[in-house]
Amino acid sequence: MSTLKPIITVCGTTGVGKSKLSIELALKLAEGQHGWKGARIINADSMQVYTGMDVITNKVPVAERMGVDHLLMDFKQPGEQYVVGQWVQDAIKVIDETHRMDKIPIIVGGTSYWIQHLIFPNRLPTPAQSLSDSVAQSIANLPADLLELYNALPEHPPSAATHPHDAMLLHKLLTALDEPIAQRWHWRDTRKVIGSLRVIKDTGKVPSEIIIEQSKIALAPRYRTLCFWLYADPSVLNERLDARVDDMIKEGLLDEIKELRAIASSSACTSSDAVAAGSSDESAEQQTDYTVGIYQSIGYKEFHDFLASPKPSDKLFASAVEKMKYGTRQYAKRQIRWLRNKLLPAIYSANGGGGHETALLPVYLLDATELGDQWTSRVLGEGERIMEAFLGGETLPDPLLLSASAREMLTIDVKPTSPTEVLRARRKVVCAACTLDTSQPFMVEAGAQLEAHRRSRAHRRYASRDKKMHGRPAKRRATVNSDVPTKVDADASDQQHQDHSIA
Repeated sequence: MSTLKPIITVCGTTGVGKSKLSIELALKLAEGQHGWKGARIINADSMQVYTGMDVITNKVPVAERMGVDHLLMDFKQPGEQYVVGQWVQDAIKVIDETHRMDKIPIIVGGTSYWIQHLIFPNRLPTPAQSLSDSVAQSIANLPADLLELYNALPEHPPSAATHPHDAMLLHKLLTALDEPIAQRWHWRDTRKVIGSLRVIKDTGKVPSEIIIEQSKIALAPRYRTLCFWLYADPSVLNERLDARVDDMIKEGLLDEIKELRAIASSSACTSSDAVAAGSSDESAEQQTDYTVGIYQSIGYKEFHDFLASPKPSDKLFASAVEKMKYGTRQYAKRQIRWLRNKLLPAIYSANGGGGHETALLPVYLLDATELGDQWTSRVLGEGERIMEAFLGGETLPDPLLLSASAREMLTIDVKPTSPTEVLRARRKVVCAACTLDTSQPFMVEAGAQLEAHRRSRAHRRYASRDKKMHGRPAKRRATVNSDVPTKVDADASDQQHQDHSIA
């Protein structure tokens, strides 16, 4: 058996029952399993780290935690930045402490990005004291306007919809410093562009250089990890999510949002700029960055128009509710996409393609589509059986035989996991035929997406027009162009993380 210490992770979409399962597993471990004296739950939800705001972040009420310790929850202030690297370091400390207590750490949350970086070390950039020679030379060669921008990066990413020039200038700066990375990000994805630029400032290296260094290190887990993916069929889950939004409103969601708005207004108005400008509370609140801290929570932005209106109407309220329900359903889709496209390939790669019997990172999908007795047998019963076998070093069941859903969702196409391969596979091209404004180019990912785009009705229409105007096939005009960004990477922005991801 591996000498790595064991942990259990519970991943899955919002509203699927992750907290319920983790508490039930912890109670089972409290009975004494294979020498362990119980379990502690470690929060891996990027919104539940913030104090208060229990409704909008869907925290399990204290009375329902059954006396099980819940750690890394309720300890940050609402507007405070807390990024993946900080959480990983805090989680490691709590895990070590839990192991010393002869208890099992159960890491639970929908921010699978955090869990992935906890399991796999050496995939986050580290600060440096000085710039590398190549970066220093690139900065020295910047034209005056880009040098000024680099020295004074905006605190918050500008909106590409309202400030396209600023968005393009940021991408031009990234291209000048790290062309391979610039090819990855859409010019509208200013969060990712600024994130890459801040990596350069923080580490003294360009992200592509860091990626090359990371690629030389094998993808090896930090712990012997039993991974549970709690899953429910989307058609059933969506109904639950809609009903949960209605319940959250009954439980005081609007009161929490009003409190958050007051905090945002107070923070904005105490800044020197706001004071100098004599900003009102309302105008200050409108400047809130929805990508920072708890302001990312689904519901805060969606109810802005309703709460900001001098005459809130039933129509505005109904619109806000529907926006929140839609946003929650879309978030659940993105969570599934991350699990299948990012976490599973990394786990399978670390397992080396071996069978589940010898896997360091066994992963099981538990089907929570049906509740009641089905939950007891298919989720809790299977989870306890697998957990006991895992901790006892016994033969584990085949993950693909648990259910039809497990067979479908755990079977994925082979995807590159090396950072260098991932970067190379995500080259972007600009389709000149579909670019109506050269300052805002139309871009698509090379490969299957480009071919699908070329078959689309819109492209054929524009390409036909372009061919008549220029007398040559438009197909040749879809070329790699690192001077302009590309299609927004939905996977990279799905986990509500505000930190500096590399690839």
